[in-house]
Amino acid sequence: MSWFKRTKKSVKAAEKKTLPDGLWQKCDFCNEILFAKELEKQLWVCSKCGYHFMIDTDKYIDILCDPGSFEETHRGIHPMDPLQFKDLKKYEQRIKESVKKTGREEAVVTGFARIQGRDVVLSIMDFGFMGGSMGSVVGEKVARAIGDATDHRRPLIILSRSGGARMQESILSLMQMAKTCAALSRMSEARIPYISILTNPTTGGVTASFASLGDVVIAEPRALVGFAGPRVIQQTIRQELPEGFQRSEFLLEHGMVDMICPRGKLRQTLEGLLSFLCVQIAETTQEAEKDEEDSSAVS
Repeated sequence: MSWFKRTKKSVKAAEKKTLPDGLWQKCDFCNEILFAKELEKQLWVCSKCGYHFMIDTDKYIDILCDPGSFEETHRGIHPMDPLQFKDLKKYEQRIKESVKKTGREEAVVTGFARIQGRDVVLSIMDFGFMGGSMGSVVGEKVARAIGDATDHRRPLIILSRSGGARMQESILSLMQMAKTCAALSRMSEARIPYISILTNPTTGGVTASFASLGDVVIAEPRALVGFAGPRVIQQTIRQELPEGFQRSEFLLEHGMVDMICPRGKLRQTLEGLLSFLCVQIAETTQEAEKDEEDSSAVS
């Protein structure tokens, strides 16, 4: 029996090494495993299939604006709970959780910025705040941003990503569609250009109002854009929907968007559009000043 006695110490198992969280990310479209730092260099676009990951507001500001040029406006406006709404949670509690999660006061951020040295008014929706839903505060801040663009005669850029109107505010949220559209109508009369950028997803009342009214409507690749979701539409009409229905490429073919622009070329595209549109602003400003001079001379 001694022949089979172990004379050497047993091999010690190596301690299990754990990888830090967030080192790798999986593409939601093609399931490719991507290195997070490389993904960041690619502006959070999958290198294999081109899928555009959802990113937060600060990242979009860095992508679109000249460094350090963004100045946030209309802070300190907080949503109310006039209906004392409650489903699984109280509306008030959902708001507090979203504020804590995103560090934002609401689902939209507005401000003045510069793109390639050109002054613009910028509004970016945050899907992390209650799915980017549009309540009374979101509508108010967007309307004020439109007013800023009109008063300062600066091009307006709105980047939309939203699940639609916020049901917890009922008719108050639906009225924001009319309010923002009316503000855009006044801006259009003043001949101030508006560029709308649609990202994944842009749905519901936001799509049915200001997101679709841009002088130029740009969409990111494969973004879901529509009023009701494809599943709801298919169940309603009881017909099979075309392949790619409500995606950017489908909407481009049917004239709902003007162009599809990858995130990496978005800033360059905006620079080109602004260089053209700002000439139009200068011409209309000169015309307005001349009309004022003529009217004052007559009086």
